[in-house]
Amino acid sequence: MEMSEPKQSKFRRICVFCGSSQGKKSSYQDAAIELGKELVSRNIDLVYGGGSIGLMGLVSQAVHDGGRHVIGVIPKTLMPRELTGETVGEVKAVADMHQRKAEMSKHSDAFIALPGGYGTLEELLEVITWAQLGIHEKPVGLLNVDGYYNSLLSFIDKAVEEGFISPSARQIIVSASTAKELVKKLEEYVPCQEEVVSKLNWEMEQLSYPHQEYDIPR
Repeated sequence: MEMSEPKQSKFRRICVFCGSSQGKKSSYQDAAIELGKELVSRNIDLVYGGGSIGLMGLVSQAVHDGGRHVIGVIPKTLMPRELTGETVGEVKAVADMHQRKAEMSKHSDAFIALPGGYGTLEELLEVITWAQLGIHEKPVGLLNVDGYYNSLLSFIDKAVEEGFISPSARQIIVSASTAKELVKKLEEYVPCQEEVVSKLNWEMEQLSYPHQEYDIPR
């Protein structure tokens, strides 16, 4: 029986946001490994937060074991906390969390959030906001394992109902319960021009933070 050729994706690299903990349910860990294998099957490289523990460690190891390139971006101050043992792939040490997010975005063609905590939510919501503002048109996906993100999606629907998020901006978020279905949806995603509140003229195509400037994530 002949081995089938890996599927070719429109994405070269996908950024994955996820927890530095594994979570209490084995389904979260299984989903991280499944996502890593799905990226490999489509010849997609991984960009992630650089940690070797929790779901970060599982997804990065799965992609690395499958022979795809892994770029981990981690602030120097978090290296002792989130790196244990050997790391896989390429590790980019950056100054702080702002630079971490900008660097991860710059190298990615799409974003996926696995289950995680405050940090995962903060990264996810920032790239959604960037899409709403027209800073990028990259698809954003939620891997909604066992309904983990149901409450977040309900909150967003409530914000639409109450007039704080437009119905078109609600369409920025793509969600699915399995990695295969989610990546397929991201491949099919078409940005809606109505999502963009205003095309901002970002001077020098950079995001500015106090004392630092970063490339805008196109």
